[in-house]
Amino acid sequence: MTDSPTRLRVVVATPLPEELATLITEREPRIDLVREADLLPPMRFAADFAGDPSFTRTPEQQARFEELLDSADVLYGIPDVNPAALARTVAANPALRWVQIMAAGGGGQVKAAGLSEADLARVTFTTSAGVHGGPLAEFAVFGVFAGAKTLPRLQKQQSEHAWTDRWEMGQVSEQTILVLGLGGIGAEVARKLDALGAHVIGTSRRPVDVPGVSEIVHPDNIAEVIGRADSIVVTLPGTAATEKMLSADLLALVKPGVTVVNVGRGTVIDEDALTVALQDGRVGFAALDVFASEPLDPTSALWDLPNVLVSPHTAALNAAEERRIAELFVANATAILDGSTPKNVVDTVQFY
Repeated sequence: MTDSPTRLRVVVATPLPEELATLITEREPRIDLVREADLLPPMRFAADFAGDPSFTRTPEQQARFEELLDSADVLYGIPDVNPAALARTVAANPALRWVQIMAAGGGGQVKAAGLSEADLARVTFTTSAGVHGGPLAEFAVFGVFAGAKTLPRLQKQQSEHAWTDRWEMGQVSEQTILVLGLGGIGAEVARKLDALGAHVIGTSRRPVDVPGVSEIVHPDNIAEVIGRADSIVVTLPGTAATEKMLSADLLALVKPGVTVVNVGRGTVIDEDALTVALQDGRVGFAALDVFASEPLDPTSALWDLPNVLVSPHTAALNAAEERRIAELFVANATAILDGSTPKNVVDTVQFY
């Protein structure tokens, strides 16, 4: 965006509660917010931005919805969380300048829309990265603890009503934990684990100083440190550069019984290699909130492995998520109106 507008016509393209619509316009009076609730699907739960899948529009409603989208300077959300609908709107609306995406990793949705270079240069896309850091970091810590405290064995013995001899559990305070990625989520994971006394190693492609991280290595050098890790936490986005970064070769180097937690993107892990490592015990436990393909295939072996916790991409969901996204949107709108750069702009080369 090369010029600073004096006002922004924002069309709400995803379910948005009335109180948050009011919050947006009260905090930034230069926004003209257009929200027609009857054209948007009802939410089934907090932050259900896709809405009820049984919702349909009549042809007349669909035409009205698209007419509104095509009149927007800004879209609050991707229409119907559908890359094809986004592509249609971008092509039909030459005045569109900015799209706020509800997902933290929304770059993949932009990529899926298959937009031209000219359109990618014309429209700014921002994600909700940072909004989900706290809940995801808590899930990561939970996964580390579940591995250290042998959750699968406890669950199995309880289901069998088996009171066995005692056994030693791991101490997170004595662990070395490798955090793949030190963005907003990774930095929060590191902070929480450091507070518990763990020794945290992080990965970054550039020199950074992240509180709670004792060592930082370049992703090309993970092989040099992965064998020291008691737990590995993945927080990276899904890009061409991170595709299967946690590879079969790296998993061959892990400390036997290591815990793996993924709150980034499923494509960062070679799922086939992880499955084999879980089956042969090189990986003792995995807590996975994300998968290479979602929903997870019903035939995937991961469903039935006793040392795997499958979470259906729900770890980020929090009652405050919608409000935090609305507040982030207002801050970005103010930045754009004042001629500044908004936060969380999608890199339209790597799409993250």
